[in-house]
Amino acid sequence: MADQALIEQAAAQLRQASETGETCGPVRDVVGTYTDIDVGYAIQDVNTQADIAAGRRVAGRKIGITSKAVMEQVGVDQPDFGTLFVDMEYGDGVPIEHGRLMQPRAEAEVALVLEHDLDLGAHSFNDIIRATAYALPSIEIVDSRIADWNIRIVDTVADNASCGLYVLGGRPMSLSDVDLRTIPMRMDVDGETVSTGEGAACLGHPLHAARWLADQMSQRGTPLKAGDVVMTGALGPMKPIAAGQSVVCDFGPLGTVTTVLDPAPS
Repeated sequence: MADQALIEQAAAQLRQASETGETCGPVRDVVGTYTDIDVGYAIQDVNTQADIAAGRRVAGRKIGITSKAVMEQVGVDQPDFGTLFVDMEYGDGVPIEHGRLMQPRAEAEVALVLEHDLDLGAHSFNDIIRATAYALPSIEIVDSRIADWNIRIVDTVADNASCGLYVLGGRPMSLSDVDLRTIPMRMDVDGETVSTGEGAACLGHPLHAARWLADQMSQRGTPLKAGDVVMTGALGPMKPIAAGQSVVCDFGPLGTVTTVLDPAPS
């Protein structure tokens, strides 16, 4: 594990980037040879605790790197996770103010909202089904505080799993009414289709991703709680978006969700 002083230095670098809106260099350049995933989580946790101490309320968790291709790209054999805060959440169709994002990219995801805690240490597939109140169509706007998306696994994990904002659809659907494994996904930016996929692209099933997260959070002493939002991971490739553009994600029987980035001031 990296020296605590290096962990604090890396966390401060990311925090400054968030506060100033100016991107920074890779975290791996700060921690040097300490580039494993646990170092990334140690850095992430410093900033998560600072945010909570400052009054931000945790709304749930996000899962990233759910595709095998991306795992190979960043050199890991498991997904990662980050923290969602209430002030990161937007409702369907609500514009996102200019200046809230640095290098945004959109992903279409299934969001789950929990009805019961998931604090069993190891969870079954059925535990996830029983604990889920409903599913929603959602968009994650991933973002990086690190310049030019020059990231490896320690960088993205440290940077709250490259989370920016998230948008939730407004029509909850029971898991008994939709098969999340087979749902189609189409993401349009300004009316042009830029990404397609299906539920099975997310670790074979979005509930598999949620099960992985439930185990991770429970074992780390911060289990998922009733009311938490779980962003389960992308169903297709993420795409860069720019100020003034609109994003519409259609999940077939699960419904649609829309957002728009406010244009830059003239």
